[in-house]
Amino acid sequence: MKIAIVGPGAMGCLFAAFLSKTDADIVLIDKDSQRAEKINQQGIIVEGVSGSWQAKVKVTSDIKDIGALDLILLCVKSYDTKSACAQVKLLAGENTLVLTLQNGIGNIEILGEIIGQDKIIAGITNLGSTLIGFGHINHAGFGETIIGRMDNKLPAGMRSIREVFNKAGLDTRISRDIKGLLWSKLVINAGINPLSAITRLKNGRLVEAEPARKILRETVTEVVKVIKRKRIKLIFDDPLAKVEAVCEATAGNVSSMLQDVLNNKRTEIDFINGVVVRMAQELGVPAPVNSFLVELVKTIEISYGLSLK
Repeated sequence: MKIAIVGPGAMGCLFAAFLSKTDADIVLIDKDSQRAEKINQQGIIVEGVSGSWQAKVKVTSDIKDIGALDLILLCVKSYDTKSACAQVKLLAGENTLVLTLQNGIGNIEILGEIIGQDKIIAGITNLGSTLIGFGHINHAGFGETIIGRMDNKLPAGMRSIREVFNKAGLDTRISRDIKGLLWSKLVINAGINPLSAITRLKNGRLVEAEPARKILRETVTEVVKVIKRKRIKLIFDDPLAKVEAVCEATAGNVSSMLQDVLNNKRTEIDFINGVVVRMAQELGVPAPVNSFLVELVKTIEISYGLSLK
């Protein structure tokens, strides 16, 4: 199988490193040619729960000579999906599948409009990874990766993806309810990400500090009301208990949105709580806490580089 991974961030590097252990032909695509050259020279450096090791992976910013692909794995930030589609469209042949493991809601629709819905596979991953430097990651945690089609079809290529991911040590399964999984993950992300980014607390602290826990509960309650109005079935019966359990299970984790804030980077707030706010407005469902969190995170983004003078 020939696989291109678009995006050399924490998750892109983690998947590239693990997939390099198989006989699959892996190429990591980076829009920054200088960064691509550096990662080419040093390889991908992995630390954390899987030990300290290094993976040699081909990295390029030039897609002209990549050739036919079986799979394109999209690991860019949600706000870069549309611009990444230009590359993906050039790389996607007649039999190429495109798998998105991105955060939030809306990426599948963007990809489907530009590339074609029949080529898109949706997925979620519970793997944990933090970017330390160019091609240098901390593997923060193992977890299941689940993939599926929004139309519930099971093309043969999807089984091949599952097989090669499992061979790489990436626990992967196929689901016929990927929509429910995506929205279930949104509940968790919406509860944890903005609150951690604003407070700069690790996941576990969000449920240890009672004021933060109260905000988390109010946030999740609003999200669930929107989901119920949309008649989407979640994969867990008690969303509040699930989000709090995830906080406890990942107590030492720095959420992806907090990582962005600490690095003065744009966050994915528009694709997480922002989606909830927009849908709440369309449905006539109040979502004041989510709306307030969105505005606070956007204010933090505006503050980057500003002094107190």
